[in-house]
Amino acid sequence: MVDRSDPEPTEASIRRALGRAATGRALDAGEASALLAARGPMLDDLLRIASDIRDAGLRDAGRPGVVTYSKKVFIPLTRLCRDRCHYCTFATVPHRLPAAYLERDEVLAIAREGAAQGCKEALFTLGDRPEERWPAARRWLDERGYDSTLDYLRACAVAVLEETGLLPHLNPGVLTWSELQRLKPVAPSMGMMLETTATRLWSEPGGPHYGSPDKEPAVRLRVLDDAGRVGVPFTTGILIGIGENRAERVDAIFAIRRAMREYGHLQEVIVQNFRAKPDTAMRGMPDAELHDLAATVAVARVLLGPKARIQAPPNLIAGEYDLLLRAGIDDWGGVSPVTPDHVNPERPWPHLDELAARTASAGFTLRERLTVYPEYVRAGEPWLDPRLLPHVTALADPATGLAVEAARPVGRPWQEPESGYGGRTDLHVTIDVTGRTDDRRGDFDSVYGDWAEVAGKVAPEARAGVPLGAGADADLRAGLRLAADDPAALLTPAHEAKALALFGADGPALDELCRLADDARRDAVGDDVTYVVNRNINFTNVCYVGCRFCAFAQRESDADAFRLSLEQVADRAEEAWTAGATEVCLQGGIDPKLPVTGYADIVRAIKARVPGMHVHAFSPMEIATAAAKAGVPVREWLLQLREAGLDTIPGTAAEILDDDVRWVLTKGKLPAAAWVEVVSAAHELGIRSSSTMMYGHVDHPGQWLAHFRVLAGVQDRTGGFTEFVALPFVHTNAPIYLAGIARPGPTWRENRAVHAMARLLLHGRIDNIQCSWVKLGDEGTVEMLRGGCNDLGGTLMEETISRMAGSGNGSARTEEQLRAIATAAGRPFRKRTTAYGHARA
Repeated sequence: MVDRSDPEPTEASIRRALGRAATGRALDAGEASALLAARGPMLDDLLRIASDIRDAGLRDAGRPGVVTYSKKVFIPLTRLCRDRCHYCTFATVPHRLPAAYLERDEVLAIAREGAAQGCKEALFTLGDRPEERWPAARRWLDERGYDSTLDYLRACAVAVLEETGLLPHLNPGVLTWSELQRLKPVAPSMGMMLETTATRLWSEPGGPHYGSPDKEPAVRLRVLDDAGRVGVPFTTGILIGIGENRAERVDAIFAIRRAMREYGHLQEVIVQNFRAKPDTAMRGMPDAELHDLAATVAVARVLLGPKARIQAPPNLIAGEYDLLLRAGIDDWGGVSPVTPDHVNPERPWPHLDELAARTASAGFTLRERLTVYPEYVRAGEPWLDPRLLPHVTALADPATGLAVEAARPVGRPWQEPESGYGGRTDLHVTIDVTGRTDDRRGDFDSVYGDWAEVAGKVAPEARAGVPLGAGADADLRAGLRLAADDPAALLTPAHEAKALALFGADGPALDELCRLADDARRDAVGDDVTYVVNRNINFTNVCYVGCRFCAFAQRESDADAFRLSLEQVADRAEEAWTAGATEVCLQGGIDPKLPVTGYADIVRAIKARVPGMHVHAFSPMEIATAAAKAGVPVREWLLQLREAGLDTIPGTAAEILDDDVRWVLTKGKLPAAAWVEVVSAAHELGIRSSSTMMYGHVDHPGQWLAHFRVLAGVQDRTGGFTEFVALPFVHTNAPIYLAGIARPGPTWRENRAVHAMARLLLHGRIDNIQCSWVKLGDEGTVEMLRGGCNDLGGTLMEETISRMAGSGNGSARTEEQLRAIATAAGRPFRKRTTAYGHARA
């Protein structure tokens, strides 16, 4: 590995950076790097600045002078790992272990011993996905009926909760969005050390992470973001002295700060010093020097600010408690009176009495916390799953969120909470009369993350106030010719410039584009304008995902929040059937108190009341999160819904299937790949779906084109899409618009272009192109029917989502009104079924 140490900062540059830090000015990367080199009196100044910032944060948190720790047991579920970190002695090989994993009874024995001694945290540490490298691990899991290490981890966490009452903290390494969703209900907190953002330490032979797929910095940064999107109180940190230089160390701290600001989920940051271990490839490297550790902790405190909780493991600091407290830490991490530190077994944890005395000698009071930090304990939802709340609250002081030190864990059932129904259940009617109570949620300033961080991620060409330009004239003319001759070819990369030029068409070129789209419509489906008699039923609007475009979601305590009972849902379905509907469309918020069986129960209630009603229900987001909550694969969950009577699913929650814009727009919604996984699985099981795109917010035509390519790819594989629905962004009450980041919806030109391009790009793949009267209004809908669309959607009977966002086009249309729209477009009309068959008279 090549040494890429950076040049030594000058004394003048260190003093300049100290001056800026002392006056509270923001530091850039160069200034922060200079501070890492502070020594002697300059280091003392740096530590004093960091201490002041820490002390201010503790005062603001209501616990001045309090340094915390967690009393835990360490459960090494498996020491096998697919990675090959050159400094690690925790990971080993199968023949050195009595078994690939601890048995469930062994896990519970450790937890019970900890509970008996007053521990409250069960720290699960394990190697990354060992079954992908070691046949012995795969065999062990197969013999006990587990699909993966994570399945077994989840089962053990539930057992610990129910049998002992200890609170699991999970450190299984790299996790996907879906895996985080699946583990969140069984653990109040999780963690993964970022360690470093220096890619060369992973990619170059001889680097400490070379040959370790899970240590690629980009992968680990994605985990930090996904944990924030899922709302997991998360622990991360950096490992210093493994070959990184000062600039790389500072870059890692800045990366942590970005994630912390955007999602607010990083409950603690560990600054850990490398300690060389025998029998490792890095046994000859010098330990990270303690003054280097202190300077790094202090710089982390300055950069991360007073609200950050910063930890240094007390067993790795050679007794320098006072030095680390002066550097700005406010937590000692987990300390166990029962189990050793299996990652650093040669360095035992200090006794708690000694830790308290050394903390007190520095002027602080040592207090026990839980594995989940006080701020998240007091906040409750959305950070803590309702099934965990009884376990957490039994051990927590409600006033401070810290642990009740005298409390002893007791096993409690891990089960669904009682869910009350009610709230503003008449919102579907009153939204058109009295409207919403306020234009935004009460937690507007916190639930969506730091708006400045969000704004910085918007592509320049998609920002509010920036017009979307047209392409070159030559590309536009060539695009129109291709649209006439072979429209679907516009999706291919070879014709990307032409397609983008068409999205920017205006004037006579736009008129020609719409004419060509209407010709393609006539060739594909004829002249009939179709519609379905249906009813929307939003069964709850309680949701904590925090999608930044959504004005529908409410907290349980908000004035407009509601939950419908199964009887109320069935009543509305029966009313719809009596009024002539053949379909009910059901979607709701991601309500943490909806039981695991809730979705299937809703379907069964409707089918029991109205056996002939087509149930078109549950977005891919609802399906993905419900499957994760139940701890089963998406396919299995869909099978359960199909058996309950589910007929088709809406292809909503797609927004833009490009994660770069998706994470700006939605914060916590499922990634594009997960959306594709859900709809593909549904199609393969014979459950067809619609497809959608919401546009006109923080997106641009290049992302629209990519979205259509994703839809085309799914349709080529499954053939399961029944239609495509273009959904113009309704901005009025959308949080991301109120924050000044999103555009005020698409322009009229963009609406015409997107609908026309949908017809052309999907030609030969998806025959039915629907326009939304809810979002476009009647006149706008007529115009879309003249530019490639053939379907009006449904009567709806009630519509809350768009109306809460500020749509002014009402929430229902009669059949006569929909027929009038078709007539205004000069076209015949036909009532259809959900799957575009002929509907009953």
